[in-house]
Amino acid sequence: MSAGLFITFEGPEGAGKSTQVRALTAHLAALGVPHTLTREPGGTPFGTRVRDVLLDPTLQIDPLPEFLLYSASRAQLVTDVIRPALARGEVVICDRYFDSSLAYQGGGRGLSSELLRRITHEATGGLTPHLTFLLDLDPSVGLGRVAARGQPDRLERADLDFHTRVRARFLDLAAAEPARFEVLDATRPQEALSAHITARVDARLPARP
Repeated sequence: MSAGLFITFEGPEGAGKSTQVRALTAHLAALGVPHTLTREPGGTPFGTRVRDVLLDPTLQIDPLPEFLLYSASRAQLVTDVIRPALARGEVVICDRYFDSSLAYQGGGRGLSSELLRRITHEATGGLTPHLTFLLDLDPSVGLGRVAARGQPDRLERADLDFHTRVRARFLDLAAAEPARFEVLDATRPQEALSAHITARVDARLPARP
């Protein structure tokens, strides 16, 4: 068991994960709590290169190689960034982790859950977050937000049926692990969501002298 606290943020496109990640990071910085912020795919030089490939809207990638690329990036991130930070006793905040693969490549692409979980276990060494915030949003609303931003990436360009399956799988994952997941309504005001998230995280932090 690691000494730190591992927190992940998940959700469909346009749910506002990155906004809440930034808010929590700023909160921990203001408290002087040692923390590491990272993301998937990415977080390492190798992962950043993989991210460029995975999100390139000009590429067509079949579901299995897509998942294997995510897993390769994830394995490097766990080894180089997440485990060392947890060993130092830090709070690790990760914008997406393996639940995204279970939702996108499992629910969305239709890959076998058994295959996904087996490879994920090998890639991560079984490292599971202590707390996962799932920002839930109707895909039609989320895709509208994405369109308003402009220049959607390869995954954001997938059709509504795909994103509907992704959302459903996220909710299934949360229902299966209620002790780890907290499902939040992403239509709530950003400030209210941030206040709720920071309160939940503060309750998990070690007592300060």
